[in-house]
Amino acid sequence: MTPLASNTEPPERVPALPHTHPLADFYKQAGLTLPDIERIPGAEVPEPYRALLVHDDDMTPTLRRFHGRKIHIRVLSRHQRDGFYFREVVLLLDGSGAPVEFGAIKINLNLFAPEPRRLIEEERLPLGQILEDHQVPHVSKPSAFLRLRSDAFINRALNLEGSPLLFGRRNTLVDPQQRALAEIVEILPPTAPQQPSLNH
Repeated sequence: MTPLASNTEPPERVPALPHTHPLADFYKQAGLTLPDIERIPGAEVPEPYRALLVHDDDMTPTLRRFHGRKIHIRVLSRHQRDGFYFREVVLLLDGSGAPVEFGAIKINLNLFAPEPRRLIEEERLPLGQILEDHQVPHVSKPSAFLRLRSDAFINRALNLEGSPLLFGRRNTLVDPQQRALAEIVEILPPTAPQQPSLNH
């Protein structure tokens, strides 16, 4: 897939939704105050986070290439409503268990075949891995790049301290009929080590 131009906003190719959705829903349900999440141009995302976020590829293979390890998930909370499956997760490296992403995702289970749906509900593999393994046709459409200061909740999820500056994105995965398979807020931890290349 072709990377987005780094000096422009991502094109608004999907219906406009708040750039904090569905993360804001989880905070509201938990009675927590959402941190101030600023929407910024891709050009303002510093490296190495720009290479990890400012593109229209899925995050799971991007993080797997960057860190050189497979990834599994730990679910922090979840609920289902009207065929939609909502969950907050941490993506962890196989072997070390190091957290490489905190995310909130809304998945339309009705759009998945039985086996991918089973694996989603099994809560072991990231959605991106399941889409890849089962060759589910889709396109990744980021609609916002994000900057925020971590709070106590995100600190616990990513094993952080203080209030480090974090970067992320709001993304939608759509099928060939332009239906939203999933809506995701993806937030990366700080101090990600720079690797030689993402193109291998």
